[in-house]
Amino acid sequence: MDQPTRHYWSLRLDAVKTALEANNFQAFVADTAQDAAALLTDRILPATEARTVSWGGSMTFVATGLVETLKQAPSLQALDTFERDTPPEELMERRRQALLADLFLTGANAVTESGQLVNLDMTGNRVAAIAFGPRHVVVFAGRNKISADVDGAMRRVKNYAAPVNAMRLDKKTPCVKTSRCEECDSPQRICNTWTITEKSFPKHRIKVVLINEDLGL
Repeated sequence: MDQPTRHYWSLRLDAVKTALEANNFQAFVADTAQDAAALLTDRILPATEARTVSWGGSMTFVATGLVETLKQAPSLQALDTFERDTPPEELMERRRQALLADLFLTGANAVTESGQLVNLDMTGNRVAAIAFGPRHVVVFAGRNKISADVDGAMRRVKNYAAPVNAMRLDKKTPCVKTSRCEECDSPQRICNTWTITEKSFPKHRIKVVLINEDLGL
């Protein structure tokens, strides 16, 4: 068999897609980040009829190349909450405004095999938008984000994704030195708000695009 690893993950992702759909998410599987971007622009975005769009911090979303595509779309008003050389106070205000966007795009820290989204946030704007506010939410998740269950997902986040993210962002937290969560009290702690999204309400408000590549942390 050619590409057995990709075939293996194709089967796994199809099963997670089915589980997500049973939990009222609208779910898709894309082979690559580029395919995920095309899925968003060709199918998902037109169906939402969105006029305003914003996004939360996500390496997976950035990997799709959609940031510039959305900023340049003539039919969309894009609210960039990470624009360089913008004062922090202005970016924070944009993140508040983003909670009223027609469409919000982000990633997931983990997706369970039973179709739940597990996220841990520093500021809270990303998990807040997933829970309530934007009319439509699209979550991009690489195959490496799949976890057996909520407990496994939380362990993955605490002892891998969060420490590596802290390293990437040059945070002064204990996990940067130890590689594991130390339940710290650091002022730069990035682990502040958990959300476990069991189901999408209303049905199909949250759309999940599973990608058959290792993306993000």
